[in-house]
Amino acid sequence: MSKPRSLGAREIHLINLYSHWEFSMTPHEFYAKWAVSYEQIAVICQRSDSTVRGWFQQGKLQRHPHFNDLRHLALMDFLLEHFEQIPDPVLQIFLYAKHIRN
Repeated sequence: MSKPRSLGAREIHLINLYSHWEFSMTPHEFYAKWAVSYEQIAVICQRSDSTVRGWFQQGKLQRHPHFNDLRHLALMDFLLEHFEQIPDPVLQIFLYAKHIRN
């Protein structure tokens, strides 16, 4: 097992910035901007189709997304907007990070 990396002032500053980052997009905003289905939003947010449909309902059946869902949609919006501008090595790390850790 490797030794955990220590945090310096730069890393602590980055954690502080991230903890106050209000990076979010509502399902309604995402749906209005991109030609996606509720099912695709469900995949992005790792939710069931019925949960996402509940976000778009009115009245007492309406559900509300969690902050993590809003962040997933904002991040997907960012990737869709800026995909070509992201350097390939960064994109590879970002998209395949799960495989790198294992």
